[in-house]
Amino acid sequence: MKTLIVILITFISFTNIFAQESFIIKNVTLFDGSKLIENTSVLVEKGVIKKISSNINLDNTIVFNGEGKFLMPGMINSHVHAWSTISLKQAAKAGVLNLLDMHGVEPMQSQMKKTNDSTNYARFYVAGYAATAPEGHGTQYGFPIPTLTKPIDAKKFVEDRVNAGVDYIKIIIEPWKPTITHQTAKAVINEAHKHHKKAVVHVSKVKDAYLVLKNNADGLVHIWDDTTMPENHLQELTEKKDFFVIPTLLTITKIKRLYTNKSVEEFKFFDSFLLNEVKRLYDSNVTILAGTDPPNAAINYGTDLYKELLLLHQAGIPAIEVLKTATSNPAERFNLKNIGYIKEGYTADLILLDKNPILNIKDINTINTIWKSGKKISLN
Repeated sequence: MKTLIVILITFISFTNIFAQESFIIKNVTLFDGSKLIENTSVLVEKGVIKKISSNINLDNTIVFNGEGKFLMPGMINSHVHAWSTISLKQAAKAGVLNLLDMHGVEPMQSQMKKTNDSTNYARFYVAGYAATAPEGHGTQYGFPIPTLTKPIDAKKFVEDRVNAGVDYIKIIIEPWKPTITHQTAKAVINEAHKHHKKAVVHVSKVKDAYLVLKNNADGLVHIWDDTTMPENHLQELTEKKDFFVIPTLLTITKIKRLYTNKSVEEFKFFDSFLLNEVKRLYDSNVTILAGTDPPNAAINYGTDLYKELLLLHQAGIPAIEVLKTATSNPAERFNLKNIGYIKEGYTADLILLDKNPILNIKDINTINTIWKSGKKISLN
């Protein structure tokens, strides 16, 4: 009798584990990262998307009713600075299942990445220490960082970052403090590419944006905020280079209000200028990625990404394209494997919404359920 009870308990436990890892979301409106599919179903098995079809029926498998609901990939914030796993947990609760850090303490980052496979934490990708000048932007945060003074420094700098396990290389050109030269930045970009790493650049001035992109930077982690890029420069770049931009509109607009003394009309003009530059980039087929640069300006790691998406939509980007800025676009541009899409064989990072954000982008906040690798995230 005891043997039979043990067998039954073991069977029930195994069945419960399997049920948690295997489920169907039926009759849902699906944004798969590239297109919209109406009235379809998604089968997840052991954390992986097994099948997408309008007709999926399996016995003994949990079914979630998706009628009237909207399913999309887990989101990616392409510009953050996270200092503890608390930030990773805050992000995950909002459906932001991946964070791309753009400057931080490498030993700390290595420890934080150990939560990447944990259900209730966002995955963490890092640049390690950013490339900056002595006393330059990035040196003021209270932790020692390596700096560069000339192009010859680039080789060791990049090698050290690669040895530290970074996912990409970040460069800072910020003239309000001492800054590296464009020759040094170009050397860092070249060294990064030798190691098959993306090289992204912090800029605030349009002339710096133009020059680093001419020098083959893969992307900008902010949009310029001083003046309009000349049309001939934009045309030259888009014809000859393949790059992306993370505008960080929420950050820039909030910081301007915190640290500059302008009238309401001047702020409106500035906001309009930023949105217009983003629309020009989009209209020129430049890939846009969503990022918010927390904790700057008291921005959080989770729901504030929704505000960035709203701003991108206000710039004139269609809602379905806005969703790509936080899903498939960063996955493609940063070579993040098996995420950013809902496709067969991909990791089951899923957000089930009660309303369709393509009809109203504000409904991105109507979260019903979030799964990371096929496991439910606690929303409490």
